[in-house]
Amino acid sequence: MALDRRYWDSDAFLGHLSGEPDKADACSSVLEAAEAGRIVIVTSALTIAEVLYIKGHKPIPTAHREKVSAFFKQPFISVQNVTRRISELAREVYWDHGVRPKDAVHVATALVYKIPVLNTFDGVLLGMDKKLGEPLMRVEKPHEPGQAKLDLKQAE
Repeated sequence: MALDRRYWDSDAFLGHLSGEPDKADACSSVLEAAEAGRIVIVTSALTIAEVLYIKGHKPIPTAHREKVSAFFKQPFISVQNVTRRISELAREVYWDHGVRPKDAVHVATALVYKIPVLNTFDGVLLGMDKKLGEPLMRVEKPHEPGQAKLDLKQAE
């Protein structure tokens, strides 16, 4: 059985690393699946630096340097370099779809590596769901594949 591959942009990683209440639980379920060997999380090398501070978020403090460094070295996180091909595709994504340049690098990386799902909390990127790629790439908030929560209160 092939592993599920999904792309995480910086916002998904920052949601986890900063413990943002509206993001941490969703990210944790994916990370648990990754640690169990069911998922590989792919990201751009840009993420390693970008995750330290994203406009509108609290920066990750220097005191967490070792923790953040070790986090990106885990075997279930596949970090891909920003290449000329990715940068040129990112330029096209920016020009053709109005996606901000750094976000366009994330989109382009996912497209070049044929990652079927891009996980993000970014509203602009979520609006790109099934608009790019062949087959069309899904863009959605992080969640474990097949994950469905049954609301037992409604079932009563």
